[in-house]
Amino acid sequence: MGKRRRGNQEITSLTKKQKKHLKEFGEQHPFHDNVVDRPEKTQILRLPDSPKHPEPDSEEDSDEEQQSAYQELLSTMIQCADDNSEDDEDDGEEVEGESEEEEEEAEEDGDVVEEDLDEEAGKTPDNSQSNEHPEKTNGDIEENEEGEFTDKKNEAAFCLETNLPVEGEENMGEQEEEDMFVKHQEAELSEEEVGRILQGSKIKTQVKWPKLGTLQCACPLERFPAVGQLYSAPLPTIHKTLEANWCLLNQSFAPKGGAVTDVTDLQKELLGLMGTYRDVHFANSSPLREAKEVRSAYCLHVLNHVLKANTCVLRNNAKLKETKDVNEEFRDQGITRPKVLILVPFRDGVLRVVQTFITLLEPKGKIMDVSNKKRFKEEYGEEPGESPPKLHRPDDYHAVFSGNIDDHFRIGVSIMKRSMRLYSPFYSSDIIIASPLGLRTVLGADSEKKRDFDFLSSIELLIVDQADVFLMQNWEHMLHVLNHLNLQPLDSHGVDFSRVRIWNLNNWAAHYRQTLVFSAIQEPQITNILTKHCHNYRGQVCSKTIPKVGSICQVLVQLPHVFQMFQSDSFMDQDARFQFFVEKILPQYRDSVMSHTFIYVPSYFDFVRLRNYLKKEDISFASVSEYSQRSEVSRARHFFQKGEKQFMLFSERFHFYKRYTIKGIHNLIFYGLPMYPHFYSEVCNMLQAGVREGGGSVSFTCTALYSRYDMHRLAAITGADRAAQMLQSKKTVHLFITGEEKNA
Repeated sequence: MGKRRRGNQEITSLTKKQKKHLKEFGEQHPFHDNVVDRPEKTQILRLPDSPKHPEPDSEEDSDEEQQSAYQELLSTMIQCADDNSEDDEDDGEEVEGESEEEEEEAEEDGDVVEEDLDEEAGKTPDNSQSNEHPEKTNGDIEENEEGEFTDKKNEAAFCLETNLPVEGEENMGEQEEEDMFVKHQEAELSEEEVGRILQGSKIKTQVKWPKLGTLQCACPLERFPAVGQLYSAPLPTIHKTLEANWCLLNQSFAPKGGAVTDVTDLQKELLGLMGTYRDVHFANSSPLREAKEVRSAYCLHVLNHVLKANTCVLRNNAKLKETKDVNEEFRDQGITRPKVLILVPFRDGVLRVVQTFITLLEPKGKIMDVSNKKRFKEEYGEEPGESPPKLHRPDDYHAVFSGNIDDHFRIGVSIMKRSMRLYSPFYSSDIIIASPLGLRTVLGADSEKKRDFDFLSSIELLIVDQADVFLMQNWEHMLHVLNHLNLQPLDSHGVDFSRVRIWNLNNWAAHYRQTLVFSAIQEPQITNILTKHCHNYRGQVCSKTIPKVGSICQVLVQLPHVFQMFQSDSFMDQDARFQFFVEKILPQYRDSVMSHTFIYVPSYFDFVRLRNYLKKEDISFASVSEYSQRSEVSRARHFFQKGEKQFMLFSERFHFYKRYTIKGIHNLIFYGLPMYPHFYSEVCNMLQAGVREGGGSVSFTCTALYSRYDMHRLAAITGADRAAQMLQSKKTVHLFITGEEKNA
């Protein structure tokens, strides 16, 4: 008992780093050995002068000395091993229960954390290395250090290179010559045409469709003309696997017990447009109305594309097995298997996409085989107790922030013979669904040694859903992902080059990639995705929504709105805005009479710049941003409402994520126009909160700054006609009054 207790105490006193070394090597690192004050006597072994010709007299003596030293060393090792094995029997479960992830974090941070192994007793061992997947629901699926999933159990069943078509489905992939999928894949470009595409010269046209509205079309090559009227883009050819269910597009979000709505006119127009394999930007995908229809439409397009491509490969596998002509070639795939990349902002979006996939693929009256479905629901679903109580927030807030809103994730999906595998390794996946942040951690930076982006080399279809939400997260992650698409891979990854398409070998995959971008607003940074990062040889189509009535009409407070225009050289010229604010606007509010001034700042960089300036000028202010702690927000709101702070700096991202009502606003300044037009009316209507509690009559003011590069935001707030007059007018100041009392 004493020896066992002593062993427990010794292990308990070890640091986490020492425990890890003990677990891996069975002994402590020599650096941590206890050295006693009096060293043991060193035993010297005398070797013969010449090993090749030993002297007869000294040979026996040296053998005895060598044997005795060896025996002593061996006995010491055996004794240590017995002690360790005895301790391991008692504490083995605790040592194995330590999380590798915590050990790695402790090493990276340099923290030495002492932890009693007895506290770990009874815990489930954690073999995952990522925060995303704390448990392995399936024993054969895990994630390695590079973020790559491994699923050995289902690898053979979903392998595209070795599988053959199911009996009776050999001819399912016989696409007609008129199928746009075949035309798009088999189109051959010359080097001259590729050069013209890269030059950026395009033929621009404009057409109007019933639901999508005005479409601005651009095509780089004359032999692939721009899209025409609605009849020129009929519904694409649907794969036979989807023929039975494709009309049930809207079943995934239909109310329980309610009737499933038919395919809407908007979905038909989107499917027809996506079927032409042009790049598409639809900028009117509201989370309250069109978002669900848009998601179902692009999910059908994704499955249609993947099934046609996989069926073609499987059919050619059968032909290669039967053919005797060694010179016959079937070039039907890219260098790597992933064909589709879907970027969504939250995990809840992944859940809805996968549910739509299952709805479209599942045969009637049968249950579809979906691997790792239980684990997927646990990690991407929402527990009943996790959702906060019903908050008084606008409907669009609840539509965006519903379900699991974690923004760090990535998952591979492979489809084979009416079956689906979730958590498939990236290089064995047909579809990758991820957030920009989740991919950024795998792609890495140029200075990092462990990084991988080859799985994005053969992406044929890119979908960016809710692009406006990415602007509220970190747009740099989005640009980083776009910069690593369709690059020349660094490794072959075991590909059969005789099956790779010529345009993939020529590194022209970017010219065959279709990009679909969906957003709720029109924003130059979102439009920049198509203009700077997309080079599709078939051209682009962008929907242009012109709001006739602006969000200023939703302001209920009696308030004068003063719009002041400043001169700017470019969209990114923030110095001109800052100088105009400091020299023209801020001095008007420095007087103590103009207290309770609320400054709304859309950009966080401008927010930091203004905060530093106000500190330097020793101006009384409070600030609230998305990085503020809850206690800091409470103090800032209290001081501002009581008038103890003259100004409040308020970031747009904080309003996006929280939607708090700020009380006590008398003077409102929009340093820049809000990205979402309804934010303008929401912030203006906050002035009502102070009136209800104060009871007295207060005169309110509102000032908004804009430049000619804020055309889209200005049109969404004031209306298209008014915005055009304001931008063309020689006057730089324009006044609007809302909430005027009407005489009875």
